[in-house]
Amino acid sequence: MIHPTAVIHSKARLGAGCAVGPYCVIGEHVTLGDGCKLHSHVVLDGHTTLGAENEIFPFASIGLKTQDLKWKGGLTRTVIGDRNTFREYVTINSATSDGEITAVGSHNHILAYCHLAHNVTLGDHIIMSNVANLGGHVTVENYAVIGGLAAIHQFCRIGKMSIIGASSKVVQDVPPFMLAAGNPAETRTINKVGMERHGVSEEAQTVIKQAYKILFREGLTISNALAKIEAEFPPLPEIKHLVQFARGSERGLSK
Repeated sequence: MIHPTAVIHSKARLGAGCAVGPYCVIGEHVTLGDGCKLHSHVVLDGHTTLGAENEIFPFASIGLKTQDLKWKGGLTRTVIGDRNTFREYVTINSATSDGEITAVGSHNHILAYCHLAHNVTLGDHIIMSNVANLGGHVTVENYAVIGGLAAIHQFCRIGKMSIIGASSKVVQDVPPFMLAAGNPAETRTINKVGMERHGVSEEAQTVIKQAYKILFREGLTISNALAKIEAEFPPLPEIKHLVQFARGSERGLSK
């Protein structure tokens, strides 16, 4: 299952059933889980670990040195879960400082030309459309969707089940369950379709819609809006997550 033109370091570790196509390069400190498939011209290097059944398409580059000019050396890691798809020309950089990691969860679908910078943290079941870019230290929670050509500023957070419109410029946090779009991005409404697809109850959807209006339409400060949401609505898991996310924001919310 290994093409004769592939260059694989003798100390790299490949799990059972891995397929490595023509002209792939796998470095010394790379570990592949069982059943991974590298189509061709894929470069995996650095201290990089991939779980099982990841599929990587031509010219993707994963685990190489950060582009951050603050790099001072040290051991950094790239850690990737199971059953992800990385399409053509995807780039994922390792972390910047000694002991840090760039982390990608499982079941993600990362389309062509996407970039994940140093210290990015992705959850599970995330879709990034073509040419979406994540700056350093960005966090993306489970089931988020990032539209094509969207750019996410460093240190921003993208909440659970949120969706970012195509060509958006995100410079502040996008709360869970919301739809944001624009340049700069603004939170426009709730992500009703996403919540329906992932089994959020009708009751929770209704409460989230009301919470959206309090956060983004009543002109309240974030702290006052969150206090009102907690006082008026039942402590559903979705509401608790929304409030916790908003309270933890350091860059502010995309309004």
